[in-house]
Amino acid sequence: MDRITPGIVALFLGAAAGFALFVPFVAISYRRRGQLSAGRLVLWSAALVYFWAIWAYTLVPLPDGIAYRCAGVNLDPTTFVRDIRGAFDGVGSPLADPALLQLGLNILLFVPLGFFLRVLGGRGIVFALLVGFGLSLLIETTQLTGVWGIYPCAYRVFDVVDLITNTLGAGLGALLSLAVPRALRGSPPAPDADRPRPVTRRRRLLAMVCDVLVYLFLGAAVSVATQLWLQFVIGDTDAVTDGAVASVTGSVVAIGTVVTVILVTGRSLGDIAVQLRYADGQLPTSVMRFLRAVGGIGGFAVLDALTRDNGAWASLFAVAAIVLALATKDGRGLPGLISGQRLTDARGTPAPR
Repeated sequence: MDRITPGIVALFLGAAAGFALFVPFVAISYRRRGQLSAGRLVLWSAALVYFWAIWAYTLVPLPDGIAYRCAGVNLDPTTFVRDIRGAFDGVGSPLADPALLQLGLNILLFVPLGFFLRVLGGRGIVFALLVGFGLSLLIETTQLTGVWGIYPCAYRVFDVVDLITNTLGAGLGALLSLAVPRALRGSPPAPDADRPRPVTRRRRLLAMVCDVLVYLFLGAAVSVATQLWLQFVIGDTDAVTDGAVASVTGSVVAIGTVVTVILVTGRSLGDIAVQLRYADGQLPTSVMRFLRAVGGIGGFAVLDALTRDNGAWASLFAVAAIVLALATKDGRGLPGLISGQRLTDARGTPAPR
């Protein structure tokens, strides 16, 4: 664990959580704001990585059991005053004083928290101060209790000064966010969120990305859950067999889910997230929905499951799907071509009969 830096941990956890939350985030954005802007996507992604960075830098690395040492406690809130005086009374530059640097870093660590709470959450300075204090208290208490009893005693110093500086940092971040125009602060529902918007190829590609992410994460989650169940509940110790059973179970559940949604609603989960719908067409509804599934995530998922050893056919299918989404009218792609339907905004088109 000592070789893994907190920054790497934060980036890894932030990226993993980002992929898991991406589809819900897209769906919420289209329902509350009518679209997904690149700016808000970047801000929310940064906030997610920052959240994990907070925990990584304050709790990681966890102590080695062999070299474990109990840490102390500082309950004197005036310590930081003496640290500041000592930095300016010393011989060297105050900016090089370790105690003063520690105070500054503790403040800077929570500045993004206040900024994100105000810009993305639309909250005020008082709320930012309360959240900053609460989060800092949770971190300090976690350290003090040895991660709530996992370790016999505190593995880092519980410092009341950290509570003060972290809270000040959150408040400072909220103040700095005032530089952001008011119209860009907060995330209230847009008054025209239900208004139909042009169907773009970028929007269609976003729906395809959402479909693939749902399929991959659902399959992985079911596979892991199945393997854990076989090993710890059933008591099967054959790791190879358990892995094969878990992989097949995950694929079957994921394929069944994404295909069933299309057969029942006529839309994939990606279509639902970005408010798209395939409409019109001359074939019976059940046939069009089946072809919609085959030409979209259903076809990709089946090929991926059957050719997982090399993945060539699934890769070719994905490339063809992207090319056709870019080349066909309104981005209808392969599903629209084989089902004979056009792609429309779901907010302005009634569901096909």
